[in-house]
Amino acid sequence: MTNLATYNETMIHLNVNEIKTHLSSCLAKVSKGETVIVCKRNVPIAEIKPIAAIPNKKRPIGLSGKEYPDFQISDAFFESLPDDIVDVFNGEPL
Repeated sequence: MTNLATYNETMIHLNVNEIKTHLSSCLAKVSKGETVIVCKRNVPIAEIKPIAAIPNKKRPIGLSGKEYPDFQISDAFFESLPDDIVDVFNGEPL
């Protein structure tokens, strides 16, 4: 890549035409944690940054912080709703 201006290990400035020419290698650098500053006529206009890694564990339900095996649903959850509430869900006025 030509005209690389490196301000620190994780910041690379490239013009649009360089990004188009070397997109695969730019994305490889981004995937390793570097940030690429996209410039138009040497004026910064955008950043390409790595996104946060997706956690590799089960998500907690609600704000309790409990994981799925600890979660229990009350029997009351499965009981029928009152008719007036069912009517509202079906679009009927109160």
